[in-house]
Amino acid sequence: MPALDVPGPTARLMWTHVEPLHAITYFHPRARAAHEAIGLRGYWRGYFAGRAAPLGPVDAAPVIAAFFSFAPPMVSRALPAVWQLASPEEALRSRLTGAVQALAELTYELPEAHLAEAAELLEVAAVAADTAGRVLGAANAALPRGDYPLARLWQAATTLREHRGDGHVAALVAAGLDPVETLAFRVAGGQPPEHLLGRGWTPEQWDAARGRLVARGWLTADGAPTEVGRSGFRAVEAATDLAAARPWQALGPDRADRLCELLDPVARACHTILPPDNPIGLPALHS
Repeated sequence: MPALDVPGPTARLMWTHVEPLHAITYFHPRARAAHEAIGLRGYWRGYFAGRAAPLGPVDAAPVIAAFFSFAPPMVSRALPAVWQLASPEEALRSRLTGAVQALAELTYELPEAHLAEAAELLEVAAVAADTAGRVLGAANAALPRGDYPLARLWQAATTLREHRGDGHVAALVAAGLDPVETLAFRVAGGQPPEHLLGRGWTPEQWDAARGRLVARGWLTADGAPTEVGRSGFRAVEAATDLAAARPWQALGPDRADRLCELLDPVARACHTILPPDNPIGLPALHS
């Protein structure tokens, strides 16, 4: 494999290898069971409690801002009520327990030394992540390092994932896109709508967002993306990649190459439990 020395493409390639590790917390049965064991029954209770827990016992407002794509009433139904079922500390323990159990099931054939080396390199990148202006990245970076390779691997992946996500939200805001416009454009571009329609926005809000995108020239009158829209969204993705590049620059091309090699079988195993048309928009890894 050639050295990964171009910031933007390297950041995108590493995203495809890191994101699946984090995403098991949403899709693996063991991760859901760990949340249910502490009283967080139902998918969305576990989602909001687990992802928001690094911020502490927050109300809905900062989560609406940081998570970006959810309708405010949906978040307000979950927070702060969810903290009456489980404290942030309990939610943090359950999400890590579920993630480690899931990874153990998915990577049992890999030697421990393989996983330990991957965790060490991924932690180097996570420590180098600049957290100024990145609320979720900073909150996850401040959590204690795990005691075991799989715990360390998942936590570092999660820190880097949220670091990238914070930068993506900033790029969307800079491009003048609001949450429902962003979702509407992704659906117009071919992402299956069933995963994105469940984020609490009303049909009227979806229609209004499409109307704004048509007025902006991003969608045609019949709802298809225009070249202006595609170009604008490519610029958002390029800005996201650039904003996510610093951790991989700190790692350096040789170690990034090695980390990509180590993560490849882990990411492929994690892909097996992701929905084929996942709401993250994560592409399949190629051979």
